[in-house]
Amino acid sequence: MALRITSLAERPELGAALWRMDNTWAPFMLEDPISDLYYGAVTTAYADHVLVADDDREPGRLVARGFMVPYRTDKDPLPLNGWDGVVKAGWLTRERGHEPDRVSALEITVRRDLLGTGLSPLMLSAMREHAAKLGFAELVAPVRPSAKHLEPRTPMSEYAFRTRPDGLPEDPWLRVHVRAGGRIVKVAPRSMTVAGTLAEWRGWTGLPFDRTGDVEVPGALRPVRCDVEHDHAVYVEPNVWVSHPLG
Repeated sequence: MALRITSLAERPELGAALWRMDNTWAPFMLEDPISDLYYGAVTTAYADHVLVADDDREPGRLVARGFMVPYRTDKDPLPLNGWDGVVKAGWLTRERGHEPDRVSALEITVRRDLLGTGLSPLMLSAMREHAAKLGFAELVAPVRPSAKHLEPRTPMSEYAFRTRPDGLPEDPWLRVHVRAGGRIVKVAPRSMTVAGTLAEWRGWTGLPFDRTGDVEVPGALRPVRCDVEHDHAVYVEPNVWVSHPLG
């Protein structure tokens, strides 16, 4: 496979392919309302901050994609509301006509049938190189640890800083970031928030959501809080801030 990774600005014809790529995202993860501030304009306002990857065997069919958002803020550049925070900051930066001075990774997704083939580290490396080419001195990322869903009741403050005997993170995706030159900074305890009625959560997960309390949902990094009396459930996802100095 001859991998080709470019920005979407260089190959705008791949815009529609972004959404056709088969992936493993759980349906509830697509319901964060803040996401529309980014994905609604991704092929226009953010095309130069999107990476698309295909190969010579199937030109035009994506094997992976990567999203970044440029932003500027006078507040904490690594906000406690992580992913939601930088998406909102990026939207405000654009709406106010300000010049961004930071950039955050939002997502690297590999096509379902190619998971485990080493594409994620290649995409992360390409993202670092592209951010540097755009003039940024640092790439930050509210990272979603890939194995945390196996331990939904373990606090992220404990999980994120576990290491193996060689000193690298125990979590596979955090380990990729550290190997690439990233540094784990802190936890973003409320990085994404998804709220819905119990009927909506049943539709997203296939679970009954018929008892008040914590519900463990496949793919979730912590339990979803269900309130039967008030007919809603809320998922607050913690992520991990990683800093990648560039140059």
